[in-house]
Amino acid sequence: MRRIVQMTSVSLDGFFEGPGGNLDWHLVDDEVHQEFNDVLGAMSTFLDGRVTHELMAEFWPTADADPDSSPPMAEFARIWRDMPKVVFSRSLEHADWNSTVVRDVDPAEIRRLQAQPGGDMAVGGARLADAFRRLDLIDEYRIYVHPVLLGEGTPLFRPAERPVGLRLLETRAFGNGVVLLRYERAGSGGG
Repeated sequence: MRRIVQMTSVSLDGFFEGPGGNLDWHLVDDEVHQEFNDVLGAMSTFLDGRVTHELMAEFWPTADADPDSSPPMAEFARIWRDMPKVVFSRSLEHADWNSTVVRDVDPAEIRRLQAQPGGDMAVGGARLADAFRRLDLIDEYRIYVHPVLLGEGTPLFRPAERPVGLRLLETRAFGNGVVLLRYERAGSGGG
């Protein structure tokens, strides 16, 4: 069964974005970007919220044609463009770039998607990931902690009704100070 993986960058004090949606504190150098490419390139589907999809669609479809793009950026442009995407939105009527728009997160439909053959699926966008977490649909968390304290912003995790036990699968420190913390739900038996 395909796993649902949340891959998110976060500040040391727990924010996935700074005030006003600011993301310029992300330290994504070639080493970190190649890690993203290696993980996401093996996946089969992006599961994104509308905001995340629209932000990605503004830049990535043609990033590999930009002479200022690094080789990992050009590689990710191809990964993003070619990967099937499910965009969860109640307002979006159509989404380009190999995308299907879905109105709501239906756990039964998500489980049907997971049962299809192929690689894991990446859930993106903090609000969508929070909905998946509340419905116990996330199998693995890949949290990339950036060496910065923002002081304020949007927290990665919102308060939950109950704790979710996790099992550490991997840690990795990158040369620029970013640290990967990789967990799976306790008792899921994956990894």
